[in-house]
Amino acid sequence: MHDNETAHPNGSPLAREGSPALQAHIAQAIDQAGGWLPFDRFMALALYAPRLGYYAHAGRKFGTMPQGGSDFVTAPELSPLFGQALAVQVADMLERTGTDEVWEFGAGTGALAAQLLEHLGERVRRYTIVDLSAELRARQQARLAAHAGQVHWADALPAQIAGVLVGNEVLDAMPVQLLHRVGGQWHERGVVLQHGALAWQDRPTTLRPPAEIPGTHDYLTEIHPQGQAFVRTLAGHVQRGAALLLDYGFPAAEYYHPQRSAGTLMCHQGHRADADPLADLGAKDITAHVDFTGIAVAAQDAGWDVLGYTGQARFLINCGLPALMETAPLAQRAMAHRLIAEHEMGELFKVLALSKGVEPWDAPGFVHGDRSHTL
Repeated sequence: MHDNETAHPNGSPLAREGSPALQAHIAQAIDQAGGWLPFDRFMALALYAPRLGYYAHAGRKFGTMPQGGSDFVTAPELSPLFGQALAVQVADMLERTGTDEVWEFGAGTGALAAQLLEHLGERVRRYTIVDLSAELRARQQARLAAHAGQVHWADALPAQIAGVLVGNEVLDAMPVQLLHRVGGQWHERGVVLQHGALAWQDRPTTLRPPAEIPGTHDYLTEIHPQGQAFVRTLAGHVQRGAALLLDYGFPAAEYYHPQRSAGTLMCHQGHRADADPLADLGAKDITAHVDFTGIAVAAQDAGWDVLGYTGQARFLINCGLPALMETAPLAQRAMAHRLIAEHEMGELFKVLALSKGVEPWDAPGFVHGDRSHTL
């Protein structure tokens, strides 16, 4: 066995204090697992443990500035023009699939739902939100009170779905497994207790990344079985419909590039990023970039068709964002520009569109600059 253990500090003085109760909960899980917890299980507890995990407690998460106590901003909070442009593609999907329902996964504050409902109006008979966080559900209900007749919440998927599915920054919050190549040998990285503190420990594994990593240098990366299982599960429920998945990530050739030797795992707290998920438990988000090739292949194997794949900037431009910006106030234009600026969200974020039960078509968000061939 190769052990690679590192004790971690409690975070910077500026960081919010982690949760001792969550630390104790995870310590108990480590003990019950025989002293070693695979990272995907640790990440699930850190984010979603009832009443304790980052997404399960009442702390503020979404916002444009750290002074308000938020940790990060998503596109719908950045600019209402995001949802307005996205509505163009959603409307097209509703028409092409002959459906009148929208399902949103991980709806955050409800900002995107409000924007889509405002611009889609009566074209949406029913808007269903699926969110693991009861605390966020309460915020969504307050924000969407004006659409009470259209909006519903679901804890489980029905046997059959006909409609359009939307997931903005959902895949990146799904637990990942960590693989670490050391001395030419692959290990799975897990979490242990070392002198009462959380620490890393690697164990030999037969798991491998989906792409060969040239070279023999040490290499840390993620694999995404839960994200892939998510799109397979959706395929089992969707009879006729389409899906839009927006997130930061890469195709496999870029994700598993030899030079990306530190992986993509990151944490967000107070609008700052760090790479230490073992510190400040429950006080910060933990994410990994999305392997869009893996998601697309899993989707196709499950019966989805790939409608398109491109960068967020090209997608929003195709959906008419520049024209919307022309008529917006200057301050709003400046914020919307961050959605398409290459050094902000425009290039790092990608959009993957899927369809099922209908003939594929030329979706407006991908008429120019489609990159499906790179998956």
